[in-house]
Amino acid sequence: MTMQGIEQIVGETAYDAAGEKVGSVGNVYTSDATGSPEWVTVNTGLFGTKQSFAPLDGAHVERDGLHLAPTKSKIKDAPRIDANGHLSDDEATELYRYYGVRLPQRTGRRQPGYGDRPTGRTDGRAGTTDGRTGPADGRTEMAGGPQDESMIRSEERLRTGTETVESGRVSLHKYVVTEEQQVSVPVRHEEARVVREPLAEGDARRTPTELGDEDREVVLHEERPVVAKETVPVERVGLETETVQGEEQVSETVRKEEVEVKGLPDDHADRRTSRDPKHHKKH
Repeated sequence: MTMQGIEQIVGETAYDAAGEKVGSVGNVYTSDATGSPEWVTVNTGLFGTKQSFAPLDGAHVERDGLHLAPTKSKIKDAPRIDANGHLSDDEATELYRYYGVRLPQRTGRRQPGYGDRPTGRTDGRAGTTDGRTGPADGRTEMAGGPQDESMIRSEERLRTGTETVESGRVSLHKYVVTEEQQVSVPVRHEEARVVREPLAEGDARRTPTELGDEDREVVLHEERPVVAKETVPVERVGLETETVQGEEQVSETVRKEEVEVKGLPDDHADRRTSRDPKHHKKH
């Protein structure tokens, strides 16, 4: 991206690679060595209270605003760097590595940092002009004095989460089985027996007394079981799901960078300094 018309994007809306709104453009940072714009700050967070650095590499301007190459989450999770008007080499290197942007080629001398370009806006931050060679706090580096030739050590860390996937399917299927059932049914039947009754004297005289053969027949009855079947509903069967909490162990290989010091005397200890602003006093 060139310097022509670069002031016009300040205050405009910034979008990510997918066209999603990220925030508004704050400051434009140009290289002190080449004067070309390389970084912008994007006001993100609630009411734009946070500023994130985003590279102008791959960015383009359209009518609706500035379209950046990284994603919205990538920009919002960028390293927290104080947008105080000047971006040091170490801070720029950290951003280059975070965004995966190729670092610019360095010459034999240590290149200066990146300054924000004046935009004519009154936003409470002092602008710098192209070509400045010192930090924004007025301090200067003496030639031959101590120089911060440091590097950023990075490492991979595991970020765990969960996703819902289909683990199986359960369905209901109804089928018919045949079984034998035995039921006791009460039944009745008739039986014949011989009943003898003596005749009274008057009845005996009125009854014919002829001798001969005679047959009489009595019909007997009985109840027999009758089986009939009918289909009746007996129960409702359904399926429901419930969530069961458990734990699973996951493992993955991670990489990290180690720093090996060569040429340093043994009596020089490995010193670690805190980057917490509470432990640094600005002069």
